[in-house]
Amino acid sequence: MAIERPRSRYSSIPVGERLPPWLRRPLGEATAIARVQSAVKSGGLHTICEEGRCPNRGECYAAGTATFLLGGSICTRSCAFCQVDKGRAPEPVDSGEGDRIAAAVADLGLRYVVLTAVARDDLPDHGATLFTAAMTAIRRRSAAVGIEVLTPDFWGGHADPARAVSSQRDRLATVLAARPACFNHNLETVQRLQGVVRRGATYRRSLDLLAAAAELAPEIPTKSGLMLGLGEERDEVIKTLHDLRSVGCRRLTLGQYLRPSLAHLPVSRYWPPEAFEELGAVARAMGFEQVRSGPLVRSSYHAGEDSVAAAGAPQAGQ
Repeated sequence: MAIERPRSRYSSIPVGERLPPWLRRPLGEATAIARVQSAVKSGGLHTICEEGRCPNRGECYAAGTATFLLGGSICTRSCAFCQVDKGRAPEPVDSGEGDRIAAAVADLGLRYVVLTAVARDDLPDHGATLFTAAMTAIRRRSAAVGIEVLTPDFWGGHADPARAVSSQRDRLATVLAARPACFNHNLETVQRLQGVVRRGATYRRSLDLLAAAAELAPEIPTKSGLMLGLGEERDEVIKTLHDLRSVGCRRLTLGQYLRPSLAHLPVSRYWPPEAFEELGAVARAMGFEQVRSGPLVRSSYHAGEDSVAAAGAPQAGQ
């Protein structure tokens, strides 16, 4: 399926030319980056900040925030936008991963941690206990650290039916029982483009997961995010925001998709800053409690600040 170029109400930079000026920024504080990279390497860990080459990682590291990647570095799915390695035979579960993450969090003095994971459709619980083990280990050493989770959809059975011991809702309940500060699951794109962008996932399944999270633990805020620039139109983005609000999603991130390599989906267009500002205002008017909307915004951008902000307080665009 080809991705169509959208009709736009905003001016944009033609794809194929140099990055527009609003997407060029210094990497950030070199000392903070070096410290985190050293801790990650020495602990045999993975962060989505490094795996995904996040443009904000220097800023986040300096602010005492990092996003750790659970379950190894190989994902069992093959989403066309993601730089994480894919494969049908990921590494065996590392029982010491949570303890090493906890040690890195303590050594770095981090104040807020986001835990995400590769999709582990090969595991009976699809990796739900990877999150709970890491949360338990971090709190054992650093009780005051805030922990947000950014999970896959926990969908499906197992190649061996005898090992399919839990449902999506059971796996979700396992994670929520560990009381994260925020539950995040990204839709990534509009409904029309799901099959191209998120192979193995579906729009309805993700909305159902967010709805179930809001039902099972209404005191834990739910959050989701979209990448713009994959071929979506403005009205499709607006519809997606309505769909997220309809399942009780309270926090939102909107950012520009940047192509990791020539093997990944091309950028359809670069949405300008004023488009993100306008969409952020639309989202706040819909009732999202916290909104981060800007070209370089990513799922974990300023997540720690948003977690401690008063419920319902409007946030700046980026």
